[in-house]
Amino acid sequence: MSYFAAAALRDAGGWTAAEVNLRGVTDLDEVAERLRDVEPDADLSLLFVEADDAYLVVLRLDEGEDLRVFGSDSAYAEESRLGSVLVGDLKAPDLDDVGDVRRTTGGGESDQPAVDPEADPVGDADLLDDLGIPAQRLVTLCTREGMLPADVTAEVCQVLGCADEVEELREV
Repeated sequence: MSYFAAAALRDAGGWTAAEVNLRGVTDLDEVAERLRDVEPDADLSLLFVEADDAYLVVLRLDEGEDLRVFGSDSAYAEESRLGSVLVGDLKAPDLDDVGDVRRTTGGGESDQPAVDPEADPVGDADLLDDLGIPAQRLVTLCTREGMLPADVTAEVCQVLGCADEVEELREV
């Protein structure tokens, strides 16, 4: 399964981005270490892992500590070794805290977007809450039918202010 892993790092000078090689990682601690190695002095380090236009995992380190992880779908753990490392031990987020994001539109007057009923988000859905992406919005983006992981990453990065830096990595 192919993947794209982009680190978005913020320090006093602003945002920078770098691609991260996750080949051969055996556990989340090793993933966190590779993220730390990109910019050891970063105030905030985010890693967006997109796999096969189907799965997205977001990892967060604050000042190199306290790893938090969110995955768009638990099925990623069953589909690949990397998915198993990233989301294999995560539990479903408490969606009661983030509202009912799983409802689909039935053609009525609701302006809620249709969601993928098969999606099973896992992990810490509110890991970007203080950055302007509440848990409900993150889960909704990841479960919206037709949204690719790259689309979610782009939308999240736009809100965070690092969209240009991450998009430059795709063009290389």
